[in-house]
Amino acid sequence: MSIAPPSDTLVNVLWIPAGLSCDGDSVSLTAAAQPAIEEIALQAIPGLPKVKFYWPLIEYSTGDEFLQAFFKAERGEMDPFVLVLEGSIANEAIKSEGYWTGFGNKAGSDQPRTFSDWIDALAPKAWAVLAAGTCATYGGIHAMAGNPTGAMGALDYLGWDWKSSAGVPIVCVPGCPVQPDNMSETILYLLWQAAGRAPMIPLDEAGRPQWLFGNTVHEGCDRGSYYEQGQFAETYDSPKCLVKLGCWGPTVKCNVPKRGWMGGVGGCPNVGGICIGCTMPGFPDKFMPFMDEPPGGHLSSTLIGGYGALIRQLRSFTTHTLDKEPKWRHKGTQLTTGYNPRRGA
Repeated sequence: MSIAPPSDTLVNVLWIPAGLSCDGDSVSLTAAAQPAIEEIALQAIPGLPKVKFYWPLIEYSTGDEFLQAFFKAERGEMDPFVLVLEGSIANEAIKSEGYWTGFGNKAGSDQPRTFSDWIDALAPKAWAVLAAGTCATYGGIHAMAGNPTGAMGALDYLGWDWKSSAGVPIVCVPGCPVQPDNMSETILYLLWQAAGRAPMIPLDEAGRPQWLFGNTVHEGCDRGSYYEQGQFAETYDSPKCLVKLGCWGPTVKCNVPKRGWMGGVGGCPNVGGICIGCTMPGFPDKFMPFMDEPPGGHLSSTLIGGYGALIRQLRSFTTHTLDKEPKWRHKGTQLTTGYNPRRGA
């Protein structure tokens, strides 16, 4: 159990979107509805502690005025706070001149302060560290083979066994970008936990919330029954299973097909897009080349083919039977339902 601050304590959320990224995770969160980020920010949900966001996307103040909150946190004058990281972390140690990514300037200087330097300063003091999106969690696109930055995710940078001062492991919500409600729901959980109204957040072996990433894409996919019946799409306008077109859904942990993208609508395979594994630590390298049948896919789809054909035939017999009404439903003077007046209805 993590150390929870008093329920009347203000919990600050310091969001740094300064890693290698497209800011897509910040933008995505504005579409959340279960709960909406506005509901969290305005404490419109029962049981939440007071909360204040320091998040560039919604911040009115600029420059030094905005950065003062981060300097206060560094000095230990802001406790507790949740540190949110967005974007992959470049290895500044291999940069002989200049820098890869920065967030504001160093105190009393006109020199940029790197993303990694902020992490070094703030992570040890944070009540919890939350990595938003695949880039921040596992490195993402920027960390693929051949990259010049030595980029990595928060787990690689801080350590897979790292825990905050309150005993909270790194919380990872992957996605490229992150599914909006997955992110807002995780923030909500952490705030409840900070208020002492929820136990330690349950995470899987890759730091992901178990209740969000406990099942595969395939298990929540509208096309799953076609796989079982050995029916595979050959074109993207087909409603059948997309495995032969390169979908990794049977092995990727993600709830997007079941949850949808916005308001329950969308989700990659739901709208004809293959799953390319963006919520997994091995993304993207272990899923390339995209749009090729995954290794083992040919074997599994071949094996399921004969089984699926048999299942389809048996189901067609059952469907034919179920499409006919019971024989006792007819006109005439005789009752043939099996009713026995001596036993009653």
